[in-house]
Amino acid sequence: MAKILVVDDEPDLELLLRQKFRRQIRKGTLTLVFAQNGVEALKQLEAHDDVDMVLSDINMPQMDGLTLLNQLNELNRDLRAVIVTAYGDMKNIRTAMNRGAFDFITKPIDFKDLEATIAKTLAHLEVMREALRSRDELVAIRRELGVAARMQESILPTDFPSDTRYEIHAAMTPALEVGGDFYDFFNLEDGRMGIVMADVSGKGVPAALFMMVSRTLMKGTAIGEPDPTKALAEVNQLLVESNEEAMFVTLFYASFDPSSGRVMFANGGHNLPYVIRQNGEVQQIDCESGVVLAVLPGFDFPGGSLDLEPGDAIFFYTDGITEAMNEVGEEFGDDALAEVLAEVAGSDAASFSDRVVAAVREHAGEADQSDDITCLCLRYENRSS
Repeated sequence: MAKILVVDDEPDLELLLRQKFRRQIRKGTLTLVFAQNGVEALKQLEAHDDVDMVLSDINMPQMDGLTLLNQLNELNRDLRAVIVTAYGDMKNIRTAMNRGAFDFITKPIDFKDLEATIAKTLAHLEVMREALRSRDELVAIRRELGVAARMQESILPTDFPSDTRYEIHAAMTPALEVGGDFYDFFNLEDGRMGIVMADVSGKGVPAALFMMVSRTLMKGTAIGEPDPTKALAEVNQLLVESNEEAMFVTLFYASFDPSSGRVMFANGGHNLPYVIRQNGEVQQIDCESGVVLAVLPGFDFPGGSLDLEPGDAIFFYTDGITEAMNEVGEEFGDDALAEVLAEVAGSDAASFSDRVVAAVREHAGEADQSDDITCLCLRYENRSS
């Protein structure tokens, strides 16, 4: 059972949320508590010591959402905060993240996105609570890596969009020694979609936490900046400024327009995706490597654009695929990946992910998996609704 405190001064929101989540409320798996501003929210928190999540607007009378975030930090409660803000309001998003917000959603509220954000937030909270419950037992590194793996999985999108114009499917198989692979996709302005494939340095809980920070900054920046190269530069600057652990992340970011098939992209030291044409032709995207994020301030990242035709696909992946080794130390490699992709040309998005993962496992045989195996396929359809 989860309890969510909703803080918003819009009178219709309570009715809408109670209607949207009526089944969960009826079943007793969800309780909603409401307040119209930060002052009322603090009173509700006094009355309800079992609140798991605070969903708060920023602009409210008496006490706004950003001030409320400060107050939540002082309460030192075991909960997570998600803010609701105007589309592309990066200034308030950054401030909220600096004050401890776990995630954000934009107005007007997309209830499907809200439901997914709530699910991810509560899943992450449960993982962290379990980690705290088990902290006395986390003397073995493998236990820590298990916690990190679930932290990873708790924020990865698993509900793939259904659209007549395109398909998206992704897969991740965590390694025993967990790194920081992650993928993401999210809606942008003008009907575009942002797609991210990334790999954080290191292993365990630190890598998983750095992964979450990178994901949130990338999503927030992409919403307000349509140019992928500028978005990557801004994310890099933000990561450099708060990188006390000296970690880094390789990241490929693409902005996809379903109405035209146009893809704009930028690369931060990551493996270049493959474009698979309907006729079976397979080529890596033409782009320089660039440097990893969170290391050098003020760096300009390389980028470019391409056009997809109906039936074409783009395959994003991490080096856990191409560097997967068999029992005699042979890597799977780029050539083998390109061959598999050519064999699947013209198939649906899920077939690309499934076939590549199966091929990697077949190559590895009995060898231990040493890195996360992560991939995402975007297939362009361009069929009218």
